[in-house]
Amino acid sequence: MPAITRRSLVPLAAGLGTAASAATAAAPAWPNQAVRFICPFAAGGPTDVAARLVAESLTGLLPQRVLVENRTGSGVVVGTEAVAKSPADGYTILYSTIAHAVLRPLFSNLNFDPVADFQPVALVGVVPMLLMVNNAVPARDLQQLIAMFRDKPNQYTYGSSGAGGAVHLATELFLQQAGKLKVNHIPYRGSAPAMPDLLNGNLTMFLNVASDGIASVQRGTTRGLAVSSTERLPQLPDVPTFAEAGLPGYEAYTWHTLFAPANTPPEIVNQLNEAVNKVTRQPALLQRFRDLSIQARSDSTPASATAWLQAEMSKWEPLVRAANITVQ
Repeated sequence: MPAITRRSLVPLAAGLGTAASAATAAAPAWPNQAVRFICPFAAGGPTDVAARLVAESLTGLLPQRVLVENRTGSGVVVGTEAVAKSPADGYTILYSTIAHAVLRPLFSNLNFDPVADFQPVALVGVVPMLLMVNNAVPARDLQQLIAMFRDKPNQYTYGSSGAGGAVHLATELFLQQAGKLKVNHIPYRGSAPAMPDLLNGNLTMFLNVASDGIASVQRGTTRGLAVSSTERLPQLPDVPTFAEAGLPGYEAYTWHTLFAPANTPPEIVNQLNEAVNKVTRQPALLQRFRDLSIQARSDSTPASATAWLQAEMSKWEPLVRAANITVQ
C-alpha cells in the first residue's frame, strides 16, 4: 500500500471540498414539503379561523401547502410544547396569541421556555376589545360605569371567555387602571356562552374581542362604551376609544403571531416572514380579517415581532401575578 504523504492529501482535500460544495448547492430550498401550523386552540374558534385564512393564502404563494393542525390541551401548553420540541427546519410553526405572553406566570411547571425555545417570525395582526354593557345598566358612558363600580364594590359582574385568557386580562387591566375597581368575575368556556347572559342582564359588563360584539351593538341589543385600540372601529364609529372616553393609556389587544422553534435558520425565518407580509396585504385576506376585526400588521419583521412579544410579556406578566390569576 503506497504511503500517504502531505502532497497526496492535497487533491483529496480539494475533491472533498468540491463534493461538499456540490452537496450544499444540491440542498433543497425551503419549503420542499408541506408546512404545518400548530394552532393550540380548538377548531372553529376565531384563532383557528384566522390561522386557516393565513395558511390558505400562503399555500397560494409558496411552492408547498401550508396546513393547520389543532393541538389543544392545558390551555395552549400542549400545542406550544409540541412546536418547541420540533426540528428547527421551518416545517412546524406555532400560530398563537396573547396566551403565549402569559405562559410563565400561569404555568409553573412548563417543559419549555416561551422565550428561549422560540423565534418569533411575524406579528400577523392585532384584535381590539369592545366594552359592552347590558341595556339595563344605567351608565351611558365609561366614566359613569366606573363611578357605578366604585360606588358599589363587588355588586356587579363581568364575564370572560376563561381564566387567564385575553378577555380576562384586558378586563383586569381596565379595572386596575380605572382605580382598582372590584367587580365579580364570571368565567365561561369561551365567549359564546357569555353573550346570552349579557343580553338577559345576568352580566353587567363584557369586554370581549370586538368581532364577537360588534353585531350586538349595531343591533342595539347591547351598548358599546369603549374600544381598546388607539382608533375607533370603522364598524362602530360612534363608540369612543378608552382614551377618548377618559381612560388615557389603556390599550389592550389579543394578537396573532407566528413562532418557529429556536435555531431555525434565519433565511427560512426571513422567507416565511416575507411571505406572511405579502399575503396580509392581499385585498381578499384583508377583507376577511376586517370581518374578524383583525388589524393586519403587514410590515412586521422577526425583530419587531420579538420586541412586541417582550413588551407584551412585560405588560401582562405582572398583571397576572398582581391579580392572582390562575387557571384550573
